[in-house]
Amino acid sequence: MSFDRRTFLRRSALGAATLATGATLGAATPADVPLPEFDERAPEDYWRAVRNQFPLTRALTYFNTGGLGPAPTRVLAKAADTTRRLQERSEHGHGLLAGAREIVARFLGAVPDEIAFVRNATEGNAIVAAGLTLAPGDEVIFETHAHPGGSFGWLQQQKLRGIVVKVFEPDPHSAEGNLARIAALVTPRTRVVQVSHVTAPTGIVLPVVEIARFCREKRIWFHIDGAQSAGMFPIALRALGGDSFATSGHKWLGAPHETGVLWIKRERMDEVAPTLVGAYSGDLEMLPGEFKLAANALRYEYGTRNAAAIVALAEAVLFQETIGRERIAARGRALAARVRAGLAKLPGVEILTPAAPELSAAMIAFRTATVPQDKLFSRLWSERQIRCRPVTEQKLNALRVSTHLFNSPAECDALVEGVAKILKSA
Repeated sequence: MSFDRRTFLRRSALGAATLATGATLGAATPADVPLPEFDERAPEDYWRAVRNQFPLTRALTYFNTGGLGPAPTRVLAKAADTTRRLQERSEHGHGLLAGAREIVARFLGAVPDEIAFVRNATEGNAIVAAGLTLAPGDEVIFETHAHPGGSFGWLQQQKLRGIVVKVFEPDPHSAEGNLARIAALVTPRTRVVQVSHVTAPTGIVLPVVEIARFCREKRIWFHIDGAQSAGMFPIALRALGGDSFATSGHKWLGAPHETGVLWIKRERMDEVAPTLVGAYSGDLEMLPGEFKLAANALRYEYGTRNAAAIVALAEAVLFQETIGRERIAARGRALAARVRAGLAKLPGVEILTPAAPELSAAMIAFRTATVPQDKLFSRLWSERQIRCRPVTEQKLNALRVSTHLFNSPAECDALVEGVAKILKSA
């Protein structure tokens, strides 16, 4: 019996080729409604057409993309159609993954061999945390605003291997300040620095290019938790300069749940050992014999995959490319700025997210002195069906607003109006 992976994938590709063309990447689906040309004179007409691409109910004003982003109809249709067509022949569809990998790699500014499809950013972060060779006393640095999906993997390694975890408080005033806070913690035992590209609680954009340069000089592994950046604004992973990066598809990218990407720089991939392997992770001619890991990031994938979800992730990327990544980023920033300007006029409101453009993007966190975050969240939801996200981390007691391509200026104004009325009645 042969376990040769290359032969198996060649056969998989042939099997996928027999599927109807509707299962191929980028193919039209009945759910597709072409977007109009963008007209600077009437931009809201364009963005209303974008909003119409989402099945998200109109009864809800949704500002929680940083937690869970809705998917466009064409993405959901791609997942459903691919699933149905694969089920018609009981095929796994692994032959479709190569095309998806090329699309996602291009979008992220990487090469396909560096891209592994994982379930979410948490899994990607955990693969790096568990896979790096670390000894008792080796130090790992990350910020106090790290999401549990970014911090728990390292805390588990602290228990299992005796590594030392050190944390810094993000500086909301200065990019240089964040680099200085990391540098102050570095010792000869520091092996890893990890940061959130955009911090989940307060939306601070950290200076990853500068941190990457610093870590290269110190020969420290630099990992980026990109759960809040991919799809919010354009990124090019090779240009960022880090060693590894993980993100989720189910937030700003608008992909199905349980889709994610792990990127590891090709030159350093052998330094991250896969802790879970299986079929597709490598090659074995026959048993007994020598098992050889795949030469690329496929070593971090194993077992039967949900090809339909991965194809839909690629479809979400294509949807963003249709609109334009810079246009999406500018829209999110403009809406966040509108929310900020409105909230800044309200007495007793403290905005936690920096105003400086290099430190902020499409998330705003704020709190009030008179209304606790849980009550503010509940009243916005029950009275106006406005969905934000409570921020309880580090006892910040704030509310977070995510603004994305399907949101509108009118929704931003409704949020500010709702907060104002709640404060008045407090």
